Amino acid sequence: MKFNIIRVHGMLAVAITIAIAGAVEASAQTADVVGAWIFTVTTDASGTTMPAVTLEQDGEKLTGRYSSGNLGEANLTGSVNGSEITFTFSADLLGQLAPVTYTGTVDEEAEITGTMNIAGGLVTGTFTAVRSGG
Repeated sequence: MKFNIIRVHGMLAVAITIAIAGAVEASAQTADVVGAWIFTVTTDASGTTMPAVTLEQDGEKLTGRYSSGNLGEANLTGSVNGSEITFTFSADLLGQLAPVTYTGTVDEEAEITGTMNIAGGLVTGTFTAVRSGG
């Protein structure tokens, strides 16, 4: 009888371990951010703008295109790790190239929210992004 109780407890421990590992793996899955997005960006410097961003994804690696009236057109690079996304590009500000960084989180509804900064914090803001057409 003791052997069976130990065996049941051992099997239960294995089942719990597998369940926890599966939950961790599911939560660590890389979000799918491929496609066209409309960002609503709010900064003190320029109010609210709505740049268009197209993202291409190869695993965790991001590439794409950023387009806005304020910062112009630029190729971007970045990464997505689980639900966290970061991308950067360079923008021409008064004849000087300045790095622009967007960092956010993809939620269950595939909306991205986060922060942006230009030139390491010279201009900062917040954003929400939704897939274009949805």
